[in-house]
Amino acid sequence: MLIQALVRRISAEGGFAAVLHRGDSISGAILVSCPDADRKSRLFERMPDFSGGYGLVPVARSSWGDEDQITDYIVRRRNADPDLWVVELDIPNGERFAAAILGDD
Repeated sequence: MLIQALVRRISAEGGFAAVLHRGDSISGAILVSCPDADRKSRLFERMPDFSGGYGLVPVARSSWGDEDQITDYIVRRRNADPDLWVVELDIPNGERFAAAILGDD
């Protein structure tokens, strides 16, 4: 499973990953929260790309750095999609690891 692979990779690299919400193992969308160098939250989502594969795409960019807005966005998404996975990564450049595991790179 992709989520388990991501959590193991982050742990192996000396970081911490937490699954904040478990979604459907087959059809669940995946949101990844990663802080930037200033510890401001950013959100990314695994989405299909034009080549037929998957990539990690920034979402809710206007909310980046505002914890309350990020939380509200996640709550709205979870209410609309109970199959949604939400994972928080605490490691520098966490989106790089997430893209390597969740994308088709």
